[in-house]
Amino acid sequence: MSPLRISTAVTTAALALVAAGCGGGGGSSSTISADGSSTVGPYVTAAAENFQKESDGVNITVGISGSGGGFERFCRGETDLSNASREIKDEEAEICASNGVEYIELQVANDALTVVVNKGNDWADCLTTDELKKIWEPGSKVSSWKQVRDGFPDNALKLFGPGTDSGTFDYFTDEIVGEEGASRTDFSASEDDNVVVQGVAGTDGGLGYFGFSYYEENQGTLKAVEVDGGEGCVAPSVETAQAGEYTPLSRPLFVYVKTDALQRQEVEDFLRYMLENETAIAEQAQFVPLNEDQIDENLGKLDEAVG
Repeated sequence: MSPLRISTAVTTAALALVAAGCGGGGGSSSTISADGSSTVGPYVTAAAENFQKESDGVNITVGISGSGGGFERFCRGETDLSNASREIKDEEAEICASNGVEYIELQVANDALTVVVNKGNDWADCLTTDELKKIWEPGSKVSSWKQVRDGFPDNALKLFGPGTDSGTFDYFTDEIVGEEGASRTDFSASEDDNVVVQGVAGTDGGLGYFGFSYYEENQGTLKAVEVDGGEGCVAPSVETAQAGEYTPLSRPLFVYVKTDALQRQEVEDFLRYMLENETAIAEQAQFVPLNEDQIDENLGKLDEAVG
């Protein structure tokens, strides 16, 4: 299968609605609604496109409002699935509970959160977590690459990253800065990772971060930076993420599903299809697949939830 391509021009159309025209024929139609992480969105979109080729009359909509925005809609009961690049927060879970929204959490893929620089950057091949903290921590005045490390050129440093509703933002700030949500604010932010891709690719001295699949899809115009978490420089890859070597920026990716929605056969079928075909979907959409134990564990959670 050829990889799922995610260009800025088609992101909104591709992720906002995955139409069910592939099924052909008539019959009743049903809709499964998902929203949330722009990192997880391409994975769920790829799964939906494949599933709909085999399932007549099922529409699957996939929004990318960010993990936080997705949980807001999910906990109001507006969506069946919430895609997330982080676990649900206590305050979000409380809102779900107050609205009578019960759910289960399924891990659907792994990720190697990737730090990228402009393709013309020939000096920053590896950055330490301390250097990344120095760049991104609240109040940071680092505005030149020379301030990052002695020997780097005195070139302007321009920052791009996810918005505050993004699970990627939460995860990165927690792991790199040491406090979730703690970040300098003078950077170009967007909930759409394709905007971050374009910003770094089009800016000399640009630096940003997002999920591994977006780097894989755009590696012709971006350069991935190796990260030194204390044990040497490690590049983001499927292999290093699965082996637990790419620390501290390897992470799980989730889909949350309402237990009420699981009473609908098409929802159960879609989630089962997603997990049973996880490796193929992950490879198609350029994600880090689950290992066999992770697949079995999450299929077990699904089986238990549907009885």
